[in-house]
Parts: sequence; C-alpha cells; structure tokens
Amino acid sequence: MEDQPQLIAYRNLLMRYVSQDSYSMSEDSELLSGALRARGVSPDDLVNMHIDVLKNVSSNLDNATLRSLYFLSKIMEGYGSEYREHQTLKNRQKQLDTELDVAAEVQKALLEGKVPACSFADIGAISEPAKKMSGDYYRIVNDGGRLAVTIADIVGKGIPAAMCMSMIKYAMDSLPENSQGAPPFILSSLNRVVERNVDPSMFITMFYGVYDPLSRVFSFASAGHEPGFYYSASKDQFEELEARGLSLGLAPGTRYKEYSREIAKGDMLFLLTDGVTEARTDNGFIERKDIVDLIRQSMHLPAAKMVKQIIYELKKMQHFNLHDDFTFIAMKF
Repeated sequence: MEDQPQLIAYRNLLMRYVSQDSYSMSEDSELLSGALRARGVSPDDLVNMHIDVLKNVSSNLDNATLRSLYFLSKIMEGYGSEYREHQTLKNRQKQLDTELDVAAEVQKALLEGKVPACSFADIGAISEPAKKMSGDYYRIVNDGGRLAVTIADIVGKGIPAAMCMSMIKYAMDSLPENSQGAPPFILSSLNRVVERNVDPSMFITMFYGVYDPLSRVFSFASAGHEPGFYYSASKDQFEELEARGLSLGLAPGTRYKEYSREIAKGDMLFLLTDGVTEARTDNGFIERKDIVDLIRQSMHLPAAKMVKQIIYELKKMQHFNLHDDFTFIAMKF
C-alpha cells in the first residue's frame, strides 16, 4: 500500500494539514477526493489509509486515539460494502444505458417514418420520443394512385412498448395497400395480430386513412385513436376528424366502421397522438382549441415547416420537458 500513488498523495496532504500549511488545501483536497472516488476507494479503505498515514507522520499517537480510529474503521466496513455494491450497480446501469442507446438507434432506424413525394398533396410529419424509445408510429405510403396514412400510439412505455410497435410496423408492411386495403380491413387484420401476440396489459390506438385523388375522398377508420382535425378552406373552419372503434388488442373479432370525407382544394387534414393533446403547461393540460390556434398561426407554411413549428411551440409550453411521445402529421391538398 505504501507505493500506491493515492496513499502518497494523501500522506503529503495530511502532513501539510497537520503542519497547518493551508496553502491550496481546499483545492487539493477536492482534487484528491475526486481521484480517490474515480479509483473506487471505499470509505473503509479511506479510513485505513488515514490510520496508516497518521502512524507514519505522527509518533505520539495515544492509545485511545488509535483505538478510536480502529473502531471507526470497523464501523466503516459496512459502509464500504454498500459503497462497493453501489459502484457495481452504477457500472451495470452505465452498461444498460449504453445498450439502451443502441436499441433506441435500432428502433429509430426501423420505425423512422418517411414522407413520400406526392403531386396532389403537401405532406409534413414529425415524431419525437419523450424518452429514448418511442411508443408512437406513423407510416405514409403513396402507391402511385392513392395515399395511405397510418398513425398509432401504444399504451405503455419503455422497451416492451418499443418492441410491440416494431411488430406493428412489420405487420403493416405485410398487409396489402391496394384492393384489400380498406381502412376497416387493415384495422381488423392488425387487431388479430395484436390480440394474439401482445401482452394483455398493453393495447394500441391507431388511425388509418386512404385518400383517392380521383374521387377526392378521404376514407378512414379508427381504433380508439385521438381524433384529428379537418380544415375546410371554403368555410375557414376546423372540425374534428372523429371516428369510433375499439383499440387494437382489446377484443378478438372487433369490426371497424369506415368513415369518409370529401376533400376540396385548399382543405387540410391533421393527425396526431395524445402526446400532443395531453401536453402539460404551467396552467394544466393543453386544450384542443389551443392546438387549432397553433395550426392557424403556421398554416401558411409548407407542411414540413408547419409540423416543426407546431411541435416546437408545444415543447416550449412544457419547458422542453416532454411527458409523452409527440407525433404530428399535416396534409395540405
């Protein structure tokens, strides 16, 4: 132990303290303290080090003082054991955090939505997780004839929710987009997947819609998802894009109803998850009319800039401390 650098540094500092040389004492002690913690020196090791140094620097230690120090060393053994256990847990936590970072990057690569090129609509979409991993998902597909849009939110957090949403993504990829891709069919098919494969404690809300530019009709169905907004350019007013249906995974054999709305030139559609509508401000939860106000303030922008501006304003209201995942989609026709 005599040759250990931390023991030598501790001895030198203690000798200066004993001799009442206070030069840079505070700064040196803080530096040494940090170095000792970094090297994993536990409380009982530190007490024993102190005893060893005292015995070397002072020849007139009385028996009572020495025995009291040995007593302190014995007492500190329990603290030392807890300290070492704490350090082990910290190291494991660092490893888990690193693995979670990797998993989050993998999930982002798997689920990251892309906005396709579209000649008949200006589309913007943005999704931001509250934590490292997201329970939101969106998917926009332009098959050359129709525009299909999906937005979903899993009731649950963390890795299980993220894994579940990854499963939904691959289930969506395996479903047809053309003749059999009617919204009720899509939701019924996914409901069977969720009901059979997802833990009963979790369920998924989803909105699925298809826009046909020839008929100018937007057909949609909902599985318990947060209602979106429809903006009528001719009336200059907003309406809720509401549809009823059970969330995915709640009951086998659930059937979903198809809704439709004619879309005129200049109309807009807005889809979102409940992380947007349940944003918490200093005055409580945000109201849907507040979201409409935010949309009105930025609806002159291109869709991609509009969604970024709206999410920024919502985050600012929460002091950039998100409590839930945010996903917002804007479609301008």
